[in-house]
Amino acid sequence: MAKNLLIVESPAKAKTINKYLGKDFEVLASYGHVRDLVPKEGAVDPDQQFRMNYELIDKNEKHVAAIAKAAAKADSLYLATDLDREGEAISWHIAEILKQRNLLDGKTLHRVVFSEITPRAIKEAVANPRRLSMDLVNAQQARRALDYLVGFNLSPVLWRKVQRGLSAGRVQSPALRMIAEREEEIEAFKAREYWSIEAECAHPDQAFKARLLTLRGKKFEQFDLTNETDAQAARSALERSAQGRLVVANVESKERKRRPSPPFTTSTLQQEAARKLGFTTSRTMRLAQQLYEGVALGDEGVVGLITYMRTDAVSLSADAITELREVIGRDYGARALPEQPHVYRNKSKNAQEAHEAIRPTSASHRPKDVAQYLSDEQRKLYELIWKRALASQMQHATLNTVSVDLDAGGESMFRASGTTVVDPGFLAVYEEGRDQKNAEDEDEGRKLPKMTIGEAVPLAAITTDQHFTEPPPRYSEASLVKALEEYGIGRPSTYASIIQVLQNREYVILESRRFRPTDVGRAVAKFLSGHFTQYVDYDFTARLEDELDAVSRGEEDWVPLLEKFWKPFKAQVDDKNESVDRSEATGARELGTDPVSGKPVQVRLGRYGPFAQIGTKDDADKPKFASLRTGQSMHTITLAEALELFKLPRVLGTAEDGEDITVGVGRFGPFVKHGSLYASLKKEDDPYTIDLEHAKMLIREKLEAAANRIIRDFGNGIQVLNGRYGPYITDGAKNARIPKDREPASLTLAECSELLAAAPDRPKRGGRFGKAAKKAEPKKVEPKPEAPAKAAVKKAAAKKAPAKKTAAKKAAKKTTAKKAPAKKAAAKKVPAG
Repeated sequence: MAKNLLIVESPAKAKTINKYLGKDFEVLASYGHVRDLVPKEGAVDPDQQFRMNYELIDKNEKHVAAIAKAAAKADSLYLATDLDREGEAISWHIAEILKQRNLLDGKTLHRVVFSEITPRAIKEAVANPRRLSMDLVNAQQARRALDYLVGFNLSPVLWRKVQRGLSAGRVQSPALRMIAEREEEIEAFKAREYWSIEAECAHPDQAFKARLLTLRGKKFEQFDLTNETDAQAARSALERSAQGRLVVANVESKERKRRPSPPFTTSTLQQEAARKLGFTTSRTMRLAQQLYEGVALGDEGVVGLITYMRTDAVSLSADAITELREVIGRDYGARALPEQPHVYRNKSKNAQEAHEAIRPTSASHRPKDVAQYLSDEQRKLYELIWKRALASQMQHATLNTVSVDLDAGGESMFRASGTTVVDPGFLAVYEEGRDQKNAEDEDEGRKLPKMTIGEAVPLAAITTDQHFTEPPPRYSEASLVKALEEYGIGRPSTYASIIQVLQNREYVILESRRFRPTDVGRAVAKFLSGHFTQYVDYDFTARLEDELDAVSRGEEDWVPLLEKFWKPFKAQVDDKNESVDRSEATGARELGTDPVSGKPVQVRLGRYGPFAQIGTKDDADKPKFASLRTGQSMHTITLAEALELFKLPRVLGTAEDGEDITVGVGRFGPFVKHGSLYASLKKEDDPYTIDLEHAKMLIREKLEAAANRIIRDFGNGIQVLNGRYGPYITDGAKNARIPKDREPASLTLAECSELLAAAPDRPKRGGRFGKAAKKAEPKKVEPKPEAPAKAAVKKAAAKKAPAKKTAAKKAAKKTTAKKAPAKKAAAKKVPAG
């Protein structure tokens, strides 16, 4: 029986470490966090020193039970979760649970940390344990409490003022603001025209191009030529003054050094993996976790290939530097080695949380040697990390830049530049993504022929090109991560989750690898920026992160930090609940006047998404509503585009029974309608272009589905239906399970009534937090079924013979009244009139 129990977070890590420690140790995984705040109001109590009410996470209860069972038998307990504040908090929660169960009496409790999963590192960590750091634990608790207090108090304000079901995160909200403000910049941008002029030089040794440097004795600026007439006039003047040649006026050669970048931090790894490999931040972190936890390398066994991947540090250990230099000298020669190792210093005050940059655990594990054991994506990421670490300790690159000024006469000058690599140094191994290079590197790889002052170079042509200034680009994952880091919003280990949350909430969408805010996202950002300015302010968020870091270093107490935040925040929440008008909060926008009715046309954000509206609630007639189409935005839609939306519903044609078949958009998305029967359009269908035959097919499918759904109908509202989880009984208000020993079709009315009477009431939907409390939910309740469709069944059974009009209407009314067709397009819904 093992005397020692060691606990890590992931089962993969547990499996690897178990092989290193031998039979005296049992290694178990907690599977991440084991406790969290109870999911209801009051989980953090500001009136009781911010006391936090924790509960076991359901999905991890069995893992906690296994840990408790093993702890009862062990002599010593080693908590070996990750070395950051999240890992420290997990260890503390495990210790607290075991303490509450009286499983630590007479046992030794150790905290061990390591930044790589190798036999040496693990054994060294176990041999040198420490105590739990309550500073790190309290920093994590403070962060969790802040996130809870913001979410549980600010989100309901959004529900009332903007749209139900929204949520506001302490760190996600400033990131959303950043994306929304960039979109506003793009929309407000006015393009400016400008023209450039180049000379095409026909040097006998090599043709090359030169850009205009000075025009008529004045430095040529970007907006000196802003129209074609002026550009062509300037070109003609240059041609006349040059007379078919340019004369070399000056030749300048300058040698410069480019130094390697430091090894990766979490942030720079995410950025570079996005630029070079096209990986999302979440994919990068997932792959890095796999490389860190260990990969089976044939006879060598399972080995962690990289160090801990959540780190702000850029430093390397002395042992790592020694090994990197050995590999450099062996594979690239002594010339590639600097006399002294490169030392990189960190800008972050809190980089001591993780001791090193991300690097290979052993530089001798070259990418080509381990490639056969890795997936394609793992190989690419490992190669990126390995090369960056190796390059960080290599000789600088030496570049030579040559600039040649060419006189065109008339006090005008052209300039040509070229850069060649004299000594590649670290560039032989690694080069940063193209968008990270500076202006000096633009001419890299371009060579110029050798020229001397006074030499005449034949002029082939002078060309002009029209350009327009471009708006700032939308954020990519790489540029967003970089901006978050520069502003100090969040921490690198949280960037992947920040981005994922914004996408999951549909506040932003990714188009061509760039983030575009949705109308809902922009409404949230605008509301928070306008009414909770301080809490989405970049500097405020960064200062709060710094204070959390100070807590982790033991320099600040976490309770006063929360008090300082909570009191003004709660006062502002209470004030905005009363003072803010909803129409202002949702960003209603006037577009103009409807030429037919003369009524105003506006776009607004409603309960089911953005919509256009003709008229107002004060008019004698009810306003008309139309949902915006996919891809349209309430911030950019024009009056003409909005009026097009009101062409629905439209008549497609007539069915065999003489009833019109129409298409429209309703509360739950686009649909076709036959009499009173509704059928949802499919995702690929467009209500503006769908034809009659396709609409008939959708109606037939709806009828067939309804026919197949009903097993028995007793005529009084009680039915036996086929549901998502199998057959069940319903009366429209309650659902009941069918006994396993009974055939659904053989049930009698009396039996169904008895089973319904004994069935539990369905839990109420909604509530302050959008769902019923977890423990109050029945384990499995059949979702509310669609209402009876007797006429639909009869119609299908009669092989689509025309049914009586009244029966068809009655059937369709019952079908749609209870539950209209749900589908993805429900995001584009129209409020009730």
